[in-house]
This record gives sequence, C-alpha cells and structure tokens, in this order.
Amino acid sequence: MPESAVFLFEDETFLRQFPPLRAAWAPRGEQARVPITGQNAKRVLFGALNPLTGHRVVLQRPSLRQEDFQAFLRLLRAHYPGRPLFLLLDKAGCHTAARTLQLTARLDIHLLWLPKQWSELNAMDHLWRGLKQHVASNRQYPTVDAQAQDAEDWVLDLSPRQALRKAGVLSRRFWLRSFL
Repeated sequence: MPESAVFLFEDETFLRQFPPLRAAWAPRGEQARVPITGQNAKRVLFGALNPLTGHRVVLQRPSLRQEDFQAFLRLLRAHYPGRPLFLLLDKAGCHTAARTLQLTARLDIHLLWLPKQWSELNAMDHLWRGLKQHVASNRQYPTVDAQAQDAEDWVLDLSPRQALRKAGVLSRRFWLRSFL
C-alpha cells in the first residue's frame, strides 16, 4: 500500500422508526405497554472509519442500493482527494455490482473483501453496535429522519480516540494491530 494511501473500514447499518426494544419495565404480573406508530420507515447509514486517525465519514440514504453506495464512494473520494483509498468491507450486493466496481476503478478506490460471516472483523460494525445501544434502541423518534440525524451526530461527535476505542481498534487483541 503506498505511503499516501488511506485505509478505511466501511459498513452500513439500518435504522428503523420502530426501534429494537432492549429493555422495558412494568409492574410485576402486568404486560409492559409499548406504543407503536404502525409505520416502520427505515434509513441506511453508510460509514467509514480510518483506524489510524479515528476520522469518520457518514452518509444517510433511503436504501441500501448500488446508487446509494456509489454516492458514499463519491463522498469518500471528496474527503480524501488525490490519495488511493483502500476499503475493507463485506460483499453486499451494492458493493459487488458491476457499476460500483467500475466506479471504484475510476475513483482509485480499492476494495478489500472481508470473509463471509465475519462482521466482527469490521471495526465500523463495532462502532454501529455502540450507536444502536445509545441512540437507536428503546426510544422512538418522531420521524426516522430525526433518528438518522441523531445517529449521524452521535458517530461524528465522538472524539477520534472515543471512536477508535468503541470500534475496538485500540484493543491489544485487535486483529490488525501489527499492521497499523
């Protein structure tokens, strides 16, 4: 990898207007009441994490389609102009689509594939876990857009060190520790 190159973990997460319920209280013997809207709108957050600096890039999109991922690739290129980018990511359909691969070649973005079913190797996936715990569970926002904005703000408001710690990069057992 060239010295000027940037290495990033990339992943997406879904946010739903009806959030996961991880805790609820009710008097003993009574069913907990959980209000729901009858809607379950969703948003997708695309995110990338630089494991050397803790810099994060996040983009909200309505879906996980190749066009949405391609918009994120263009955003990454804008954040890191003139430098080769190496993205470590899974083989989701939007990542492997022919037009996506053509775009990555034009943008000088190199995709490094994670093994299937090994999301725990992706530091961005660990950062999403913290997000879901603090923002996306046990509360319902008035709109899914409000939730997505709160989630994006949570990720970007972390200090670089906090982001790296929550992503597991600072752990002595981080699998790429010797590489970084």
